[in-house]
Amino acid sequence: MLRKGIALAALGLAVFTAAPAAQAAGGALPPKHVEFSFEGPFGKFDQAQLQRGYKVYREVCSACHSMNLMYFRNLGQKGGPFYDPKYKTPNDNAIVKAIAAEYQVKDIDSETGDVIDRPGTPADHFPNPFPNEPAARASNGGALPPDLSVMAKARHEGPQYIYSILTGYKEPPKGLKVAPGMHYNPYMNGDVTAAWSGPHDKVPPGGFIAMAQPLAADQVSFDDGTKSTLEQQAKDVAAFIAWASEPKMEERKAFGMAAMAYLFIFAALLYASYRRIWRNVAH
Repeated sequence: MLRKGIALAALGLAVFTAAPAAQAAGGALPPKHVEFSFEGPFGKFDQAQLQRGYKVYREVCSACHSMNLMYFRNLGQKGGPFYDPKYKTPNDNAIVKAIAAEYQVKDIDSETGDVIDRPGTPADHFPNPFPNEPAARASNGGALPPDLSVMAKARHEGPQYIYSILTGYKEPPKGLKVAPGMHYNPYMNGDVTAAWSGPHDKVPPGGFIAMAQPLAADQVSFDDGTKSTLEQQAKDVAAFIAWASEPKMEERKAFGMAAMAYLFIFAALLYASYRRIWRNVAH
């Protein structure tokens, strides 16, 4: 009876421990390990990388994805892609002005009240590629392209996740049926079990994504001469989206370090005062 009880307990433990693995089957692969200059308490954004990342966003991503929380002036603020200390404010930055002026934005004529198009200014938002959600869905097979303003903060390991998605497109394994207009990506959150006709214990990781592979080698030419591989484009635009998600990151880190230094000095002074005041008092 004792042996039988032990066997049943072992079987129960095996079933219990196997359950999470079965539930995890078909889940997305963890993001690829990618090192960025802005990681860690002392990390800072690489301005050249941000400039390249902005160019990838401008020439590729902005065709479908909005950045509704971004203003052109943000590009010229401290820590931004086109920050230049010689300008008192980002609104005065010549590069930012030139970038904004390349866009046509909707406005109202102050005299006639008519809707007009005018060149953008640093005070304008990044324009949305679509006038409304139905138009966005109609142009993307029914899928709504997500806004990228805070995408790096909205996803676990955001920059690595973005990089992994952009570089992770693969041909679907044999036995996986991909619906028209969809694409297989092992780093995409989802569960492909319903579309899998192979062995139950070998469900491929990842999910389906409506966006086709957007990047390709040499698709974007970099002004600084950096080789434009798919991986480089993906890493640069992931860094740019990370900056857009937290443009005040460097200031936050500097403030945090200053606060830590202040608290350390305060604690040392407090301890020294305590020792001085109570040095002749028996404990």
